[in-house]
Amino acid sequence: MSTPVHYPPPPLPEHEARNWAMAAHLSPLVIALLSGGILAAIAPLVIWLLYRQRSWLVDDQAKEALNFQITLAIAYVVGLVTLVFLVGVLIWAAAFVLAIVFAIQGSVAASRGERYRYPISIRFVR
Repeated sequence: MSTPVHYPPPPLPEHEARNWAMAAHLSPLVIALLSGGILAAIAPLVIWLLYRQRSWLVDDQAKEALNFQITLAIAYVVGLVTLVFLVGVLIWAAAFVLAIVFAIQGSVAASRGERYRYPISIRFVR
């Protein structure tokens, strides 16, 4: 009996890699609207797990989007804790606006095949 040979997955065409990188940035916005923000990190995580070996751009940008979504989750928890002092409302509002602005900037950069770094993000996944 011979051992089965496992080949690496084929690389993604550049236009497809750009589309998946854009999806990694924009899909958390859609999911956040549908789930109230709770599941926003799921889409970049799934995209990263499925396509990280097929494109350097998707690997890089999905990790970046995932890290930002985790950072946002922390900001929302801090906002919840400080809600008693009314500071939480400001934290939530700022996080909401930054999430939209940065996701759009990231998706535009990804559509050009460029790397985007979120200005406010803790790098949990490297």
